[in-house]
Amino acid sequence: MRRLPKLLRSRAPRCTLRGREVMMSGWKERLLVLSLFVVAMAYVESAVVVYLRQVYGIRDLLRDAPTQPDWLTPIELGREIATLAMLFTAGWLAGRTGAARWGLFIYAWGLWDILYYAWLRVFIGWPASLGDWDLLFLIPLPWWGPVWAPMLAAALMMAVGVEMARRSEAGWSIRLDRWSVAIGGLGAFIALYTVMAPALHALPGGWEAIGRARPQEFLWWLYLLGWGLVAFAGWRIARGRPPGLSL
Repeated sequence: MRRLPKLLRSRAPRCTLRGREVMMSGWKERLLVLSLFVVAMAYVESAVVVYLRQVYGIRDLLRDAPTQPDWLTPIELGREIATLAMLFTAGWLAGRTGAARWGLFIYAWGLWDILYYAWLRVFIGWPASLGDWDLLFLIPLPWWGPVWAPMLAAALMMAVGVEMARRSEAGWSIRLDRWSVAIGGLGAFIALYTVMAPALHALPGGWEAIGRARPQEFLWWLYLLGWGLVAFAGWRIARGRPPGLSL
């Protein structure tokens, strides 16, 4: 079988019991420290959003969100990239194999997303319900969806990420296979379409039309289909192969 991307292959020691014990040492402590970092980071992220809502006078996101880019837009895009870079760095430092580092990054991203909404609820009482609309992301186009959609994705990321990391550090082989990549890629494409549909439909009208675009409905059944495909592929990858079993 063709070799798969080196970066995502688990390189655990081969694979003595002692080697696995060394790799797993401090696992719970490292996961706890990473989680505490994410709690604090989610607080900062939520605080920034509170400030932005105050600057723009946003009370109702669908009605009041800016419709055109301004001088804060590139700063906000940079902040989103910086957030992912910090989560990636924290996950990389916490893991001890390549697969564990990627898994802990995915776990941290999911936990951060859930805690972001939890802190907003504490600060400003929003979201009032899981059905409230949110502007989820700006790269490459605005993403719109009800709050439950990113939280469901985040819960999946936490489960898959921590399982992938735990098994990798226990000596299991974590590899991408073509079926998982194909199924997961299809699911991600479907899910991303549902959250970017307003912007995609407005694309022929240019950036002003994209900025004014607002969701009228959410194709929840299509999103759940995409989520289910990603969940299947993610769990297929995360479960890995036992020590000593080669492809």
